[in-house]
Amino acid sequence: MTVREGQEMGPLKGVRVIEIAGIGPGPFCAMMLADMGADVVRVDRPGGGGTLPVDLLNRSRRCVGVNLKDPNGASVILDMVESADILIEGFRPGVAERLGIGPEACHARNPKLIYGRMTGWGQDGPLADRAGHDMNYIAIAGAMHPIGPKGGPPGIPLNLVGDFGGGGMMLAFGVLCAVIESQRSGRGQVVDAAMVDGSIALTTMFHGLMSMGMWTTERG
Repeated sequence: MTVREGQEMGPLKGVRVIEIAGIGPGPFCAMMLADMGADVVRVDRPGGGGTLPVDLLNRSRRCVGVNLKDPNGASVILDMVESADILIEGFRPGVAERLGIGPEACHARNPKLIYGRMTGWGQDGPLADRAGHDMNYIAIAGAMHPIGPKGGPPGIPLNLVGDFGGGGMMLAFGVLCAVIESQRSGRGQVVDAAMVDGSIALTTMFHGLMSMGMWTTERG
């Protein structure tokens, strides 16, 4: 991994972040924090680091290999947590707890830690344990329906609405809000950014337009 020149500068200088490696919205969140000057350490599996020769989502930060399935892996993460401000992970509900690096274990080592979770459906509810993809989240959120030609099927807007807009950006916003609150209260928080919730929030303007009679549900 390469570290961006001048990374020591930026509004997040001095903020220390642990990123448990994942795909899509989690790395995007970590990228945004690192680009603003945060000191982000990406924790990947030994020998990991992605399959792409140049993965821009992994820029601006260091990477260390830790085997989280090894009993000693959790100890390594918890040691790192003691001096961190933020941890972000994108496991399914309950996985981080089973690995020994859930919020309770981390807050026992650092009560001021902001623990950010990236999920599709949230930590509970009827779909919490179900697998999902960007199109699932934005379809249920109602964000896919208006996109596409009249008389045709809805279009799929890459994975910009669910993964990155409704997921990664919302997580970055949430953890930074929590950092500000923690500076006042001295207490950490758990921030659960669910892509389906974030996708719904992105449709706010269109619901407002519909209430004023300026938008219809008909595509095109």
